[in-house]
Amino acid sequence: MSEDQSSTENGPKSWMGRIQKAFTAEPRDRDELKSLIHESAEKGILDADVVAMIEGALAVSDMQVRDAMVPRSQMVVIPKEAAVEDFLPLIIESGHSRFPVVGEDRDEVQGILLAKDLLRHYVKNGGSVVLEDLLRQAVVIPESKRLNMLLREFRVSRNHMAIVVDEYGGVSGLITIEDVLEEIVGEIDDEHDEAEEAAIKALGGGYYQINALTEIDDFNEAFECDLPDEDYDTIGGLLLAEFGRVPEQGEDVLLAERFSFRVTAADHRRISMLEMHDLQHS
Repeated sequence: MSEDQSSTENGPKSWMGRIQKAFTAEPRDRDELKSLIHESAEKGILDADVVAMIEGALAVSDMQVRDAMVPRSQMVVIPKEAAVEDFLPLIIESGHSRFPVVGEDRDEVQGILLAKDLLRHYVKNGGSVVLEDLLRQAVVIPESKRLNMLLREFRVSRNHMAIVVDEYGGVSGLITIEDVLEEIVGEIDDEHDEAEEAAIKALGGGYYQINALTEIDDFNEAFECDLPDEDYDTIGGLLLAEFGRVPEQGEDVLLAERFSFRVTAADHRRISMLEMHDLQHS
């Protein structure tokens, strides 16, 4: 083998070819793919931003609709029998563009109302609107659907909202194309921030800043405790189960009669950051 040939096989084209092959072929090992990506970064073939984007995309490919949906309790819905005058202020105040229209309860989704359809007909007909005539068919998907598959379907069908159902057919939430894209951007941002923000940071006096994505195993090792990790991998997941819902910023919960957690950053889908007081070492 000539020196030129060897140089070419170890150069950028060779590395990019291996990465492309890893993505297009049936993957054997996700960890092996990540290792190849990081090795490429170390050799200067990929920069940190590209690595973060790739890892964010890989993370999203593993995520399901239940990870990004708006929960049933937070859905802004319109009762089918309501008068336009009753729900028009809600539409304007919410700022949303699409609304599920329901029957007697939220499991009876009759269709999707687009704000632009309602407002156009409302103005055109002098306030006289038959809501049923404006409804578009609701797309129904399971909680377990992969986010990357849903995004592809959204783009093909041009639907921008789907109703999410659980294994029993009950409505568990809704998801929009904006939710999916926000999750993708969030995952990429998380990859950027992961190296900069420690999972556990001591604040003093028995207080700590805890990243909600901290692995329970790592937490147990750091604090020599035994929080359960059979059903959840992260501290955030464990706390969601303890609250029974997505908590708001400032809410508190006590675990194992020792760890007092306060939510310091959260959105409508997940917890991001926590402040923890170790009562045993205060």
